[in-house]
Amino acid sequence: METMEIKPDLIGQSVGRLDSHEKVTGAALFTDDLQFGRKLLHARIKRSPHPHALIKSIDVSRALDLPGVKAIVTGDDFPEHIGLYLKDKHIFARERVRFVGEPVAGVAAVTEEVAEQAVELIDVEYEPLEPVFDPEFGASPEAPLIHPDLEKYEVPNFIFPQAGTNIANHFKIRKGDTGRAWERCTTIVERKFHIPHIQHVPIEPHVAIAQVDQTGKATLWASSQSPFAQRNLIAKTLGISQSDMRVIAPLVGGGFGCKAGVTMEAMPVAIATKVPGYPVKLRLTREEEFYTNFVRQGLVINIKVGCDADGKLLAMENTMFWDGGASTEYGVNITRAGGYSSTGPYDIPNVKTDSLCVYTNHPIGGAYRGFGMSELHTAVDQCMDELAEAIGMDKVAFHKLNCVRGGDTLVTGMTLHPVGLEECIDKVAKAIDWGEKPPAGAPNKRRGKGIALAWKAPAMPPNAGSSARLELNEDGTATLGVGGQEIGQGTFTAVAQIAAATLGVPYESIRIAGPLDTQYSPYEWQTVASRLTWSMGNAVRAAASDARRQILETVAEAWDEDVNDLDIVDGVVISYRSEQEQPLKEMVIYGLPNEDFTEWTGGPIVGRGMFMPTYVTGLDPETGQGERAVVHYTVGAQAFDIEIDMETGKIEVLKGAAAFDVGQAINPELVKAQIEGGFVQGLSSAVFEEIQLKEGVMQNPSFVDYRIATAADIPHEIESIIVEVPQDDGPWGARGVGEHPMIPAVAALANAIYDAVGVRMDGPPFSAEKVYLAMLDAGIVN
Repeated sequence: METMEIKPDLIGQSVGRLDSHEKVTGAALFTDDLQFGRKLLHARIKRSPHPHALIKSIDVSRALDLPGVKAIVTGDDFPEHIGLYLKDKHIFARERVRFVGEPVAGVAAVTEEVAEQAVELIDVEYEPLEPVFDPEFGASPEAPLIHPDLEKYEVPNFIFPQAGTNIANHFKIRKGDTGRAWERCTTIVERKFHIPHIQHVPIEPHVAIAQVDQTGKATLWASSQSPFAQRNLIAKTLGISQSDMRVIAPLVGGGFGCKAGVTMEAMPVAIATKVPGYPVKLRLTREEEFYTNFVRQGLVINIKVGCDADGKLLAMENTMFWDGGASTEYGVNITRAGGYSSTGPYDIPNVKTDSLCVYTNHPIGGAYRGFGMSELHTAVDQCMDELAEAIGMDKVAFHKLNCVRGGDTLVTGMTLHPVGLEECIDKVAKAIDWGEKPPAGAPNKRRGKGIALAWKAPAMPPNAGSSARLELNEDGTATLGVGGQEIGQGTFTAVAQIAAATLGVPYESIRIAGPLDTQYSPYEWQTVASRLTWSMGNAVRAAASDARRQILETVAEAWDEDVNDLDIVDGVVISYRSEQEQPLKEMVIYGLPNEDFTEWTGGPIVGRGMFMPTYVTGLDPETGQGERAVVHYTVGAQAFDIEIDMETGKIEVLKGAAAFDVGQAINPELVKAQIEGGFVQGLSSAVFEEIQLKEGVMQNPSFVDYRIATAADIPHEIESIIVEVPQDDGPWGARGVGEHPMIPAVAALANAIYDAVGVRMDGPPFSAEKVYLAMLDAGIVN
């Protein structure tokens, strides 16, 4: 039954963010003493000191004799594999270890100190094996195999591991004919880049508490972006029903992808199975956080790109060797995303791409903000800058000539939906006064400007779903249940706005049920891929529409009116025909009586909604071609105006500008906050961040030697610009923008460095020392 058009009065408004104490019900973080009492056990992990070795024996006898030790587990206790896309790892290593820091055994004891002592008493005999540290070499036939049983691993049909090699996924694009296209190119640029591993460094490290009761039912409390994925994967690995595996996820103190999927969370659950009734807590130290959990994959990328005399792009060949580390259970999909987005947001008719996810004996590569796009764009956009320079064409004009537009046939054969990328380019160029060359601030400084583009699609399976539930309360407020997580991005605020606008109540009337709890919260695939505003937002809108329909049908029956004459405005049902009014208070629980109170209509109102994209198609494994590779792309541009000190190489960012087409900004201030935050995180990765690995050992696992940007490093001015070209399947046209502002930062800064001093480097970080040495090598300074 149709109802009157919903009026989205709250959409596009920058309402205040939800106060976690007042608006998110029950979302207080757990505290050990109050919730778990003296029965709480503490876990520590015995880890591998070798990057690659066989496990010959494990002797836990001395550790078991230590007073206070309650349980010790090894890989022998848990033989099944675990993994999100490719099931290629064990909870604890079995038979061999594949990276420094891999879990070999777990201890539960009465205190963390006793557990640490017990870990030291576990004796492990290893037989070292030849390691692999270079993904290019790892992909070759000469490399020793890290996973000899690769062909036996469980994998979805869109991931293509190569048995008998270290290649966990090989994604291919074959579009047009690059061989013939090179003959028509007047200018060709060919470059090789090395993009280092970096760490997410959330302020809150990973922490989880697990308890298994006497019936075998398990509960996990975890700082998590993926409670439902954790429920599913851990239950499957332990051989229990998902209904017997409960995950409770309070608000998260920073994620950026490292708390997606399953990383350390399975270990306390596994240990807890040996001590029924006792909660077991595992907290990673800051050092463990740096290299024993997910890191951003490294990348070696070879790019060849060419254009005609007018600057029109004709061909690209792109070979990517992703350093997936010891397990590629998540990394294989990053490789896939890099493959189907391998041109960047450029219209190129002839493309050959080989995107390879390669096992190495480095830390495990997993989801990181941007999901491979930052690494890819670091190379692609520098090559575009160099190509424009080579033909003497203005770089903004070059980008506008070649950027993707709605209706273009993309690298996968998909037709692009309408986007506002050209508008993004114009706005960032204007913001930094592109084309003007103001003098540097001092005689020893040089000034430069750079620009880069970005695109990213939600990288997810074709059937990643969202659901929501909206329950009306006696006072007319509504409690919104969702399964997506608040990790600082403001998703609870956005979905509250969507629910309020759809239902027809004030924003302040919406409460978010929390903490997330797989036993009670509606299902959500994961809080990743910049998809919640779009996917979960659609589910919330459906749930609120369902509740709205029930309310209007109840009132229409009670008033004997046509439901199409009714509306809900500020929490009051009104009739445009009879001009009657009925507040939601009370009636959304108790219904409405007839005139003599002998009959009632209605009852408790509970709205339900779900969303799952059903239109994503498979891609040919040999060509990467298909009708619709992804749900959509969010596009944007970023620009820098910088100065470089010629005596030190230090970069000072005078101004940054970023513009992104978000479809429809549900909350403009939150969108701008995401743009600013991503800009700064991207700048941090461009100037400071690098996991320094030597023979598989991280050399800088602390904030003393691993620098991240602080308030002192933020540009003098960041201009955040919103462009809105609506998405056909988003709530009011909205698309996600959480990851995208980080993506073009490295390339844009690199291009500004070249504009200032004329040097190009093969990868970040662009530290003052590295810039100065590059200038020295180029003969620019003495």
